Amino acid sequence: MKPIVSIIMGSTSDLPVMEKAAKLLDEMQVPFEMNALSAHRTPAEVEKFAKEAAGRGIKVIIAAAGMAAALPGVIAANTTLPVIGVPVKGSVLDGVDALYSIIQMPPGIPVATVAINGAMNAAILAVQMLALADSELAQKFAAYKEGLKNKIVKANEELKEVKFAFKTN
Repeated sequence: MKPIVSIIMGSTSDLPVMEKAAKLLDEMQVPFEMNALSAHRTPAEVEKFAKEAAGRGIKVIIAAAGMAAALPGVIAANTTLPVIGVPVKGSVLDGVDALYSIIQMPPGIPVATVAINGAMNAAILAVQMLALADSELAQKFAAYKEGLKNKIVKANEELKEVKFAFKTN
């Protein structure tokens, strides 16, 4: 299937974080692509990617970057598609530098930003955006959310059993 979400990372070292987004999109049966492009090392390729993404059928871009984290903003500056930024934890400032770089975009160039290493939430946000115009995806996503609720309800019931075991001992 033709991808409708693009996952872009500044380096393949971001892959362990971004795999969570890929896993969720795969679970929701949302076709996606993954690429490594650097705003600093391959700026011409990033600009070309961003300008051509909509024409290739991409509807949402998830862009991850660490440290200076310019990638999501550079992409947002060169496309009208929604861009979701994922700040990646680095070795020195624990991802706070990336978080600040991504959320501090100038007026007119927004980047929706999730938590540091929050790739799964980025994918969930992309699915929510896509589900606005796709009733089948909206139903899958509603079932996913119901599943999250059911996991907590089950865990809570199991905790009650644990508490009871403590009281009887």
